[in-house]
Amino acid sequence: MAVILDGKKLRDKLLDELHLRTAKFDKKPKLVVILVGDNPASVIYVNNKRKFAEKAGIDSEIINYPSNVQEDELLNKIKELNEDNSVNGLLVQLPLPKHIDKSKVINTISPMKDVDCFTAVNCGKLFTGEKPYVFPCTPKGILLLLDEYNIDVEGKHVVIVGRSNIVGKPLSVMMLNRNATVTICHSKTENLSQITKTADILVSAVGKKIIEDSMMKVDGIMIDVGIFKDENGKTRGDVDFEKVSKIASYITPVPGGVGPMTIASLMINTVELFELQNKRSLGVQ
Repeated sequence: MAVILDGKKLRDKLLDELHLRTAKFDKKPKLVVILVGDNPASVIYVNNKRKFAEKAGIDSEIINYPSNVQEDELLNKIKELNEDNSVNGLLVQLPLPKHIDKSKVINTISPMKDVDCFTAVNCGKLFTGEKPYVFPCTPKGILLLLDEYNIDVEGKHVVIVGRSNIVGKPLSVMMLNRNATVTICHSKTENLSQITKTADILVSAVGKKIIEDSMMKVDGIMIDVGIFKDENGKTRGDVDFEKVSKIASYITPVPGGVGPMTIASLMINTVELFELQNKRSLGVQ
């Protein structure tokens, strides 16, 4: 039976450590989240960010706009927050309404306040081997979780199912930086199960039930990033947990695995940006 990679337990430990760290600062770091519209899932995510920011000793502010807000008004607000020295981390909750250009919105955020590592500047740094101001939250959380359980990825074959800009692509680079051998699979990949069965570490970030035990290498490590509601309204991941957990050596549960680590990473990134900005203001490089 697989060892459970407990993201919730590690999240709580990391937030406690952050709270001790922020308590030594002259002022609290501040995270601002912009929410456009009232998408139920987005509202839940944003409220969770506020709750866990408080646990980490971080001030947070949620700025709400109606779904019909004009793009220029949103961009002007982001520019205003870029210039506000009290704001250390800034994110715009996705998805956005169709009339708003997501790329333009994201790239208006100052790279030094880009707490999600979504801007072209930070992504460019990551993909060209430079260090971005902070690393993307979900990939960072996955690596923190592997580190906690002393799982070394060097020399391992890591197969990532999913090629999103949020998880698949940045995680592939971060795994390469740790000397893993990486294969990315996606909706057009042929013979998917033949590839996944070669994985020492299998990561699925699709958002639908896709990984069966027949696709898993015995004693492989299973990282389930996907999360959705099934036909019975139950929260679940990409993986058939009951079956796969019987042959994997380690597995993340859903919920309670990668999701809490994404939140923890967001708070760590906010504090890291706070420290970086304060060094810059003091003239320290």
